Amino acid sequence: MYKINDYVIYKRDVCKIKDIKNNKINGQDYYILMPIDDESLIIDVPIDNRMGYLKNIMSKEEAENLINNIDDIELIENQNDRYIEKTYKDLLYNGTHEDLIKIIKTTYLRNIDRIKNNKKISDKDNEYFNKAEKYLYNELSIVYNMNYDETKNYIIHRMEKNKKITNKL
Repeated sequence: MYKINDYVIYKRDVCKIKDIKNNKINGQDYYILMPIDDESLIIDVPIDNRMGYLKNIMSKEEAENLINNIDDIELIENQNDRYIEKTYKDLLYNGTHEDLIKIIKTTYLRNIDRIKNNKKISDKDNEYFNKAEKYLYNELSIVYNMNYDETKNYIIHRMEKNKKITNKL
């Protein structure tokens, strides 16, 4: 059971537990969640988490392992424009942290390739790149106790320092 002020993942959004309340009508207890990037939104989630939407924030050790293995995470193989959006959606909403990195790496490199070929960057790739970054960096920002931009810069710096990736993610 989580406590007030704990951070959790609700679906894909990082939320802070603002309160725990009892619904007098059905007698069920609920977590009152506030997404960290939209403090005007309040989400009520049953404590029993029957739907499985609530998850723990990754540990610092898990975050370190993820960052250390970014270079080894493969790109998305099916890069056909016709089917890639379905792949992005599946990975974004049902996948792992590694899947978020797959999206970030794949969309970034696809857009770099377009720029090199004097083409406009893909709105679809850009949209999924931004969503994957948001979900990943919001969670890592809690783990490392940094804001979003500091977290993003920290990850990029780590990659450049390790000479694993010289381009920005």
